[in-house]
Amino acid sequence: MNYCGIDVAKRKHSAMVINEQSETIKQNFTFKNDRQGFDKLLHEMEPYAEQMLIALEATGHYWLSLYEVLTTAGYPVVVLNPLQVHAYQRSGIRKRKNDRIDSFWIADFARISNPQATPQQATEHLQLRDLSRFRFRLTENMGNCKRKIISILDRVFPEYENLFSNVFLTSSRQLLAHAVTAQEFADFDLGELTALLSSASRGRFGQEKAEALQTAARHSIGIHFLADSVRVQMRCLLEQLDLLEAQRQEVDLMLEQLMQQIPQYITTIPGIGLVTGAAILGEIRDVNRFESPEKLVAYAGIDATVYQSGEFEAIETHMSKRGSPYLRLALWQAASMAVMYDPQLKNYYQTKKAEGKHHGTVIGAVCRKLVARIYIILKENRPYEVRY
Repeated sequence: MNYCGIDVAKRKHSAMVINEQSETIKQNFTFKNDRQGFDKLLHEMEPYAEQMLIALEATGHYWLSLYEVLTTAGYPVVVLNPLQVHAYQRSGIRKRKNDRIDSFWIADFARISNPQATPQQATEHLQLRDLSRFRFRLTENMGNCKRKIISILDRVFPEYENLFSNVFLTSSRQLLAHAVTAQEFADFDLGELTALLSSASRGRFGQEKAEALQTAARHSIGIHFLADSVRVQMRCLLEQLDLLEAQRQEVDLMLEQLMQQIPQYITTIPGIGLVTGAAILGEIRDVNRFESPEKLVAYAGIDATVYQSGEFEAIETHMSKRGSPYLRLALWQAASMAVMYDPQLKNYYQTKKAEGKHHGTVIGAVCRKLVARIYIILKENRPYEVRY
């Protein structure tokens, strides 16, 4: 068997071929990340095509086109985790790094580990992964907008936050579109403020809330000289927040439509809806890549760290967080819902809490139990059975 290692980059890739004895049989060569470059690679690989395993790192999104070309040409291709290759490369005595050396280490890692070829990626699962990750970034941006809005209020009207159960209620956001600083709220006509509150809250708030707002504003310690500046910032941030929320709703709708087109049973697990299930399926893709639930736990990065040396063994352990952060977040959200709707997990959560365990520690344990359930459901392709 011959092994080709490809160091993936944005504009050009570097490749090298070695044999089973780790001897170079094809010196390192580079090829561009375009059609002509891919044709050059296929031409260079032709003499070794009968017994060839090609290995490349999952570097950003730049490996996808190369992977598609090679698998379409019939080559077995294994996509490696860069962390694994980096750890193996550190076993070398000399500290050297360039594209030629990197391609050798990738090929040599494939030689000693002899991994199975990565199966052809399902188009639907790749779409789920990309959309779910995009949704994650939208949510992050929404959080940034909200933090900036709170920061503005902390400077110009710090008491405002205590007047609403949530600053980002529809009624509160409409108020902030008309006034921001404490002085502006204090100068607001009481009748107009009452009417605005009543309309924005659909009658939930009225004159009592308006008077409480103005009382707090008159005794506020907020600064006023930033009024012109923060008014512009608040308007822009509120508009951004509205846009981001509308975009996330559009992404959610697309994810739900994709999930309805894929034969799947993951949403039969209590606590996993269409959007969360899409994120989990998109990150796992083919469950057969994992030999056991423990391997999937490690891929999600929710396995416990181990530190032992001689007679010493650490008592306190932490979540490794070395796997997919997107899968880890989706599992955490699913576990938080599962302890409310799955009888077994709810009982487990309550038992551990009664023992004095911290909420986060218990949810982490629930995540691991949930991964075992997900693994079986995907492996056996059957719906989940709730057991009481």
